[in-house]
Formats: sequence, structure tokens, C-alpha cells
Amino acid sequence: MTTWNLTGVKHHILICNGGSCMRKGGEEVTIAIRDEIARLELDSTVHTTRTRCNGRCNDACVVIVYPQGVWYKGVTPDKGRELVQTHLKDGDPLKDIVTYQYGEDGLSMCHPTAAVGITKKASIKEERV
Repeated sequence: MTTWNLTGVKHHILICNGGSCMRKGGEEVTIAIRDEIARLELDSTVHTTRTRCNGRCNDACVVIVYPQGVWYKGVTPDKGRELVQTHLKDGDPLKDIVTYQYGEDGLSMCHPTAAVGITKKASIKEERV
């Protein structure tokens, strides 16, 4: 296993490699994003992590960019390369595929065609009372 020194990292990219995302090209998206990061020499400022399911299977393939808290839907290898160039290098999120954006009030939905999904309950503890 590798232990990376993450000092100086400005972006952490979480690339879904769960079942639905893998069926929608998750492996190819992962490779495209990592190759573009290397091509643009952003390795020292961008760290990538393959994740399991992020709970947005209808939005596959899902890619999340932190610390900005931007969730992307329907990412293809081409969109993955564009995400690296436009969002990570130039600072402009790809608005056409952003599903959620983190702000003062937490995550808010940004894409009109994104699946709304099941609302999380306030607290399991409250349910038991």
C-alpha cells in the first residue's frame, strides 16, 4: 500500500467505482482523469481516490471534487478530461453536469434533471423515541 504525502494538495477527486458507475464506464473515467492530471502536470496539487458507491446510482458515473464540494453526474472519459482542464486547472466547474454544490446551507441540487432521490431522515435517534 502507498501512503501519500498530501501536503500542498488543492483538490481531492473522489471517483465512484461502485457497481452502477463501473457499468457506466467508471474504470475508463478513472483512467482518463488520472491521465489528464499527469498530462497537465497537476499531480502535486490533485489527489484522486477510487470510491465505492456514493449513493447516486442514477447519476452514474459520479465524480466529486473537494474541497469545493462539487458533485458531477454522467461523467464520461471526455467529460473527465474536460473536468480536469476546466475545473481543476482553470477553476470553472462544468455547470452542465453539476448535480450538487456545497454552500453555506450544505449541499444544494444544481441540475434540473438530476434524480431527486430519497430524503435522508433528520435522525435515527428521533425515530426511536
